[in-house]
Amino acid sequence: MDYDSYVIYKEDLEMGQPRLLTTDKPLLLPKGLHIRFLITSDDVLHSFAVPAFGLKVDAVPGRLHQLSVLLKDTGTYYGQCSELCGANHGFMPIEIIVLSPKQYFNYLYLV
Repeated sequence: MDYDSYVIYKEDLEMGQPRLLTTDKPLLLPKGLHIRFLITSDDVLHSFAVPAFGLKVDAVPGRLHQLSVLLKDTGTYYGQCSELCGANHGFMPIEIIVLSPKQYFNYLYLV
């Protein structure tokens, strides 16, 4: 699956949404499954980091890295690129929402 998600800027945030972490299209994943992430980059070094999952891996152009995680709890989790990769480095958030299996499959049915 190819997935693009962009930061929501301060003036467009709703009450309670964290600044520079909220995205226009969070990644939705099901609870209770082993998820494998394949990480790469098109341009420069980046670093995919989601601290609550214990994940941090470099995204290197021309290389494919993988890591896996077992999602045990539902909720919203945030991360960021943690590499000094360029001018818009601060605007590369990661927002992951872990849903119950029933919610996730209902979401898939609607998409």
